[in-house]
Amino acid sequence: MKEVNETAPLEVDQHITAHSRYYAGTIGSLFYTTLRDEKKILGIRCAACDRVLWPPRQTCGRCFTQLSEKDFVEIGPNGTLETFTRVSYSEPVHPAPAPLIYGIIRLDGADTGITHLIGGVPFEALRVGMRMMPVFSEERHGDILDIRWFTPLGE
Repeated sequence: MKEVNETAPLEVDQHITAHSRYYAGTIGSLFYTTLRDEKKILGIRCAACDRVLWPPRQTCGRCFTQLSEKDFVEIGPNGTLETFTRVSYSEPVHPAPAPLIYGIIRLDGADTGITHLIGGVPFEALRVGMRMMPVFSEERHGDILDIRWFTPLGE
């Protein structure tokens, strides 16, 4: 048996594409069906620490309080661009071909942001603090891409 040098890093070149389905749970299901059917964005308010989380989740990440459907609140739909980046290469897991822009958008009424696509604007025109609005997909399927992208709010 060959002796292994435990201090030398081992590099493995692999490319993985995984297709899967998962149950979004009660909280996720209500979030996605409301997004799909009503084009409304829901957050969830933690009664213990008074933070509004988006997207909603079953447990508050700050204080670990269990959250439920009674804690839902409507947020947005507009928000603020907190940061952004451009991706110049394509991968099968990307929701769109490159180049694409991702940003973190904190919706009005929420205390957390979400990473999503930015569209309808050149990268050079984006600024942290810009007001953004969602552009909904014409055909919605009950997932986060029912929001096609966020674009600057015409002010």
